[in-house]
Amino acid sequence: MTSARSAPGGNPWLAAPGRTTAERPRRIVAESWERALRRRLDPERLLPEFELQPDDVADYRRDHPLSLLLPVVRRLLLNDIEGSGLIVAMGDAEGRLLWVEGDGSAKRGAEDMRFVEGAGWAESRVGTSAPGTALELDHGIQIHGTEHFNRLVQNWSCTAVPIHDPATRGILGFLDITGDDRAVGPHTLPLLEATAAAMEAELMLSRLRQKGRRSPAEKRADRAAASGQASLTVLGRDVALLSDGRRIVSLSARHSELLTLLSWHTHGLSAEELASLTYGDPRAVITVRAEMVRLRHALEVLDPRLAALSRPYRLAGPIDSDIRRVIAQLDRGAHRRALEIYTGPILPDSTAPGIEEIRETLRMRLRESLLADASVDVLLDYASRSDCESDRGILLTALQMLPARSPRRAGIVARLELLDRS
Repeated sequence: MTSARSAPGGNPWLAAPGRTTAERPRRIVAESWERALRRRLDPERLLPEFELQPDDVADYRRDHPLSLLLPVVRRLLLNDIEGSGLIVAMGDAEGRLLWVEGDGSAKRGAEDMRFVEGAGWAESRVGTSAPGTALELDHGIQIHGTEHFNRLVQNWSCTAVPIHDPATRGILGFLDITGDDRAVGPHTLPLLEATAAAMEAELMLSRLRQKGRRSPAEKRADRAAASGQASLTVLGRDVALLSDGRRIVSLSARHSELLTLLSWHTHGLSAEELASLTYGDPRAVITVRAEMVRLRHALEVLDPRLAALSRPYRLAGPIDSDIRRVIAQLDRGAHRRALEIYTGPILPDSTAPGIEEIRETLRMRLRESLLADASVDVLLDYASRSDCESDRGILLTALQMLPARSPRRAGIVARLELLDRS
């Protein structure tokens, strides 16, 4: 079979089985195939990659704004769908599938083309498909079987629409129906567009309800996010979440480490320094340079303004982080708010020397600040955390602060005795 790169006249349309010169693709499809050709994608070998591992999908979905809208999708699209041969899917702005629900038989069949949660379906990686091309063009689209660039997908048809943030109009993700010819019926695209509009309206109402209950500091954070300020979340997480105020992406473990190090060392790091802090070996500069190239590409996809610079390695612009927010609250004496933000150690599974150093610095900064002048309730809240529950100093300080007849003293004494025995 002729590959896309060797198709006569450079026409990728002729790369698919059964194509003839008499066929003329729709312009929107032909332009998508041309983009795939320029990216040197091979229609014979385009099995989507797992860009979110199974263990990461649940955490990422829980934190994604689309999770609030699942009830709307299930109510409007998923009722009585069993036996229809159709699948309803939602994914993020990077084209990664986050939820795949619907007819059981169709779901099992779709596994062969890796249309499953965690797989990446961006047009830049798998060519023409309704989810990826809808994101690429920022409007709804239907793709009929052989219009897919990927030969492995040409037995399926799909309709997809982007979902937008109702405030910024940035893309949050996509909504898709995949299956047989019924997935591209004349009423499917209007149905998805109406559902997306209902989802966006629900998200706006949810934010308005929540805003009425938020503190002034949290409202300021909302305004910062709406302005497009980048933020990094690494506390209590094995991989970082990066947001540009419109979209949220999950980074790989190594990229999480590199971005955390660069956001902490704002003055920049040489290749040798970054290699030492990441790998414990200043000679690992080739490895760190290769990872930085991949990280730079990942950041450019989200927002070109975030791309890392070199010589020394540093971030092109400021990135807010939950680490910095904890420190800012401690500086203000807002211990309870600092503890609310501190959801756990920085990237707890990371053994990178630089991450371990930042992790310990923040832990000690938080602990010493609490010991200095936090209330007894905040101290006990801190001591209830799994990574702090054996801290004798915190428990002893709380015990000294409690009144002699406080019923809480007995529990603290019991915990101290248990620590002594162990």
